[in-house]
Amino acid sequence: MGKTDSRARPSFELERVEIELSGGPIAGIDEAGRGPWAGPVVAAAVILDPGRIPNGIDDSKALDAEVREVLYQRIVETSRWGVGIADVARIDRDNILNATMWAMAEAVAALGDAPRLALIDGNKAPRLACASRTIVKGDAKCLSIAAASIVAKVTRDRMLIALARAHPEYGFDRHKGYGTPEHQAAVARHGLTPHHRRSWKPTQLALGLLEAE
Repeated sequence: MGKTDSRARPSFELERVEIELSGGPIAGIDEAGRGPWAGPVVAAAVILDPGRIPNGIDDSKALDAEVREVLYQRIVETSRWGVGIADVARIDRDNILNATMWAMAEAVAALGDAPRLALIDGNKAPRLACASRTIVKGDAKCLSIAAASIVAKVTRDRMLIALARAHPEYGFDRHKGYGTPEHQAAVARHGLTPHHRRSWKPTQLALGLLEAE
């Protein structure tokens, strides 16, 4: 017999209470790509339609790629959503936290009309034209944030898969820019692409700007 997944799943309870108390719409916000050596950080904002919530939404990290793709399509077809993308130049110039906050604000702006409340994964919120609330591990607790995590992850993964076609020797389609042994070996062999974050310690080591400890 296989293992039973007994962890708690994200729910729409917080959004439902907020809508009943103060009205909506309520947006969930999450990002993908804060840790990789290469590629952008992508944020998404999603306003779920309470009457048309797709089944199976979960923290993107708990889903395999095929399931994420299916849910992504269902979410974008039934919800209001927006995406913000902070490229490598912005990450290197502003640092990853500020670039992430900027991408989140861009995702909310892409919704058009601002939501009444934004629920944000983590413990820091960008400056928004609406009320906001941070929720640590919100993608595992709050359905709107979980939906945003799926949209952000699929959007970024598609970008890295496209990047792999331009730079097939790096394996971006497999590691998505994270510092895997395969990625480390590719950087050692081929150097850096314009899509690598030069403010990251591993890439600075590769450029010879730092000495290995």
